Amino acid sequence: MEQTKKTFEDSLKSIETENFLDRVFYRPIGYRIALVLSRTSVTPNVITIISVFIGVFAGILFYPQNIWINILGFILLVFANILDCVDGQLARLTGIKSDVGRILDGLAGDFWFISIYLSIALRVSGQIGESWVIWLAVSLAGMSNLIQANISDYYKTAHLYFISQKKGAEFDTIERIKAKHAAMPKGIKRFLYRLYLYYTVVQTLFTPQLQKMLKRITAKYGEDFPEEIRLLLRKTSLKVMPYLNIATFNGRSIALFAAVLLQNFWVYLLFEIIVLNLLLFVAINKYEGYCKKIEI
Repeated sequence: MEQTKKTFEDSLKSIETENFLDRVFYRPIGYRIALVLSRTSVTPNVITIISVFIGVFAGILFYPQNIWINILGFILLVFANILDCVDGQLARLTGIKSDVGRILDGLAGDFWFISIYLSIALRVSGQIGESWVIWLAVSLAGMSNLIQANISDYYKTAHLYFISQKKGAEFDTIERIKAKHAAMPKGIKRFLYRLYLYYTVVQTLFTPQLQKMLKRITAKYGEDFPEEIRLLLRKTSLKVMPYLNIATFNGRSIALFAAVLLQNFWVYLLFEIIVLNLLLFVAINKYEGYCKKIEI
């Protein structure tokens, strides 16, 4: 029996959660690479691990005070992000998915930016008299990055859950995640899942009204709620999607490229700490307000 060919849309979580750069650049390239790899024995986790090494090496190239080396670092970072798209698209095309894969995929970007922040800190600390200032700024930027990526990912995963149970299969409650973690035998999977548990705790702390709204819905309808409720929640979620799209890799990568061209990495750090945190604050405030008003 002939297997149905997977389309570009099949490789996406949802077109509604993809931003402009992803739709026109990263995802189309990722789809073509994923199609080729789907005919091989290469797994999504292998691609994730390769992306980690490339992204970390890219970060190291921001340390030299040489614009051409820095531009090469940025190009490699873009390639790492393409591979980050490939692993997810390959997983959806082949059906090879796992909790470990999802966790590794989430950690990949963290490793890239740890490398970038360390390189920036070491580079700039040699240029100013008070090096503690740059280390403080880098620490604030790093923590901001973690929280921004965490909450943005959570809202986008929630949007998938609002589309359908199948699309939102990765969306889970903290109670179920704790139960899964407790039932796991000791080992690397249990360790990684514990990191994911901490990740989820932060998400619930920042979204109390969303948690209350979800509890109201599931109490009334169960896990599979009516389509009119799903449409209402999707419409609400889409209102904050533009803010979330900026507070992701694509938004910060544009600021990082500007910093490379200007040879001034304070531009990037201030963008991360001030602009992206303000955008996240607005997104959370709007989303929480919408959730509080929705009557179920």
